[in-house]
Amino acid sequence: MTPQLVHCDPVTCLNVTGMGEPGGAEHVSAIGALYAVAAVMGGPASPLEGRWWVEDTSRPPLEVPRDQWRWHLLLPLPDVPEPGVVEAAREQARASGAAVDRVQVVTFTEGECVELLHEGPYSEEKASLDVMEAFMAEHGLVRNGLHHEIYLTDFTDPEPRTMLRQPVARAAG
Repeated sequence: MTPQLVHCDPVTCLNVTGMGEPGGAEHVSAIGALYAVAAVMGGPASPLEGRWWVEDTSRPPLEVPRDQWRWHLLLPLPDVPEPGVVEAAREQARASGAAVDRVQVVTFTEGECVELLHEGPYSEEKASLDVMEAFMAEHGLVRNGLHHEIYLTDFTDPEPRTMLRQPVARAAG
């Protein structure tokens, strides 16, 4: 599949921020908390999403140990919730045992992005990311935000599909 340039408007999400490897205890706990609160609010409106980064800039991100990866896990909402709705949902979801106090509401805007559908294991995403990098270079674009993934299938799916998104800006010059 070929990367494409898309425009992403502001989106409001339930969010949990954390650090650790995908599928690790911290990551799984965050997902559980998001879904527990979303269930009380009527269920998730969209698939799970993740925005990823590392703080170690001395090497390429995929060479940083996975337990040092940082993330925002997100469940987009259909609209901005009324005041008190999320707090009430956290209280109601508390009985689930999930770490619901970590769930916050955030709104962010990515603007211009390069997107590519990755079909296959997460461990093979580098090939898709390389295609995106080449597209960005060819079109005079540079990274302008966090790497973003939209999980179109469940983490346990043997044939995962992930929309990869990278916010971009025009290169100076």
